[in-house]
Amino acid sequence: MLYAKLKNSWLFNVRRDVLSGMTVAFALIPEAIAFSILAGVDPMVGLYASFCIAVTISIVGGRMGMISAATGAMASLMGPIVAKYGLEYLFAVTILTGILQFLMGMLKFGRFITFIPHSVVTGFVNALAIIIFMAQLPNFRGANWQMYAMVAGTLAIVYLFPLLTKAVPSALAAIIVMTALSMAMGLDLRTVGDMGEITQAPPVFHLPDLALSLHVVGTMLPYALALAIVGLTESLMTATIVDEMTETKSDKNREVRGQGIANIVSGLFGGMAGCAMIGQTVINVKSGGRSRLSTFVAGVFLLFLILVLGDVVRRIPMAALVGVMFMVSIGTFDWGSLKTLTKIPRSDALVMVVTVAIVVATSDLAIGVVTGVILSALNFGWKMASIKARAELKPDGTKVYRIAGQLFFGTMAHFAELFDYRNDPERVVIDFSSSHVWDHSAVTAIAKAVQKYEQAGKQAEVAGLNEESRKLVDRAGLTAPTGHGP
Repeated sequence: MLYAKLKNSWLFNVRRDVLSGMTVAFALIPEAIAFSILAGVDPMVGLYASFCIAVTISIVGGRMGMISAATGAMASLMGPIVAKYGLEYLFAVTILTGILQFLMGMLKFGRFITFIPHSVVTGFVNALAIIIFMAQLPNFRGANWQMYAMVAGTLAIVYLFPLLTKAVPSALAAIIVMTALSMAMGLDLRTVGDMGEITQAPPVFHLPDLALSLHVVGTMLPYALALAIVGLTESLMTATIVDEMTETKSDKNREVRGQGIANIVSGLFGGMAGCAMIGQTVINVKSGGRSRLSTFVAGVFLLFLILVLGDVVRRIPMAALVGVMFMVSIGTFDWGSLKTLTKIPRSDALVMVVTVAIVVATSDLAIGVVTGVILSALNFGWKMASIKARAELKPDGTKVYRIAGQLFFGTMAHFAELFDYRNDPERVVIDFSSSHVWDHSAVTAIAKAVQKYEQAGKQAEVAGLNEESRKLVDRAGLTAPTGHGP
């Protein structure tokens, strides 16, 4: 039984998972260092975070093959914490972020990902692809021809190597070949070591040196809540993308809890908060990584590179890693969305473009996604906020109003204007066979319509309600006969 579980989660793709995890580890190093600088902390804080989060999430996460580590979205929120309160506050906020995320997972927050429209998901993916591409451009400032040649060579290996063999991920082969070439020829290239100092020391358990009080917790809470929301937004969106790429399902609520546990562990071992990484996840998936083993290897091999091969890691040319990230950017962008942009509804196209624009302009994934969801909700509400009635006079003198459309808070005002209370006959039937009653506002609108007829000395009857609508209307004490209407 235990072996079956291990095989299904860890051991069904061992060779490819190990190699893809090693590839990801190389790509994690410059990102972790860059995000540490962005947050205003020592590079090792980001590297420790990437190790702790990747290893922990591989065990407790809900999406196999997804890479979580220190990220730019989270780092941008942590800079003000470090600048204003110091490093110990950062560790404490990271732990509090993890606690909040774990509680969100227990409260089933993962289900809210189902409310994100496809146009927002596509916009999110395309925006991330653009951000990944733009993030590589600073590496070309003051670069010589060797830099451009190295990037071109890396891309050539990435795309041509699979024609020779797929036994080794082409990105890993490109990094190894280009590093060896750079070292052998003594090329004048910017290396990983130029980004920041890498200390060959393992992370150690560390409780934040902070006197906890209600005031301190109150100070940390807004930062932790913002980090928790941004982290979960990026993680759940990435999980959804991987679900589609691999045609497999993931446990979103388990992923939310797992992200929380991973951030708690990171904070306790001198790391900063993190979340899922779309770029490194794409590298992992395209390199063949599918199981939890690939994520675990990425974390463990990252620590191995730091502790054992630190001198070699420092000499990895940034050009090789830039080339790999260009491949990620190209592979991440949904090129098909450009072809369908003029074919899909204009409202969906607008939502997609606005999501891309906001994410690229602000580098804040949460703001872009939330804006896209709000626009989609407003568009949906506008389309749904239409209700009509077709009046029909029966031979027995009864007037039937056949309602078409959804009755909810957005249509209740128009619903009240559908009836001719003064001139209608003594008996009126309001038929909901082609409608649905959604909320308390809808019930109130029906009650008011019936009441107006009663005040005019006429009888109004509600009919044709489906089961769910009937329960809402019955609570208001209205007459709601069974059947499908007159």
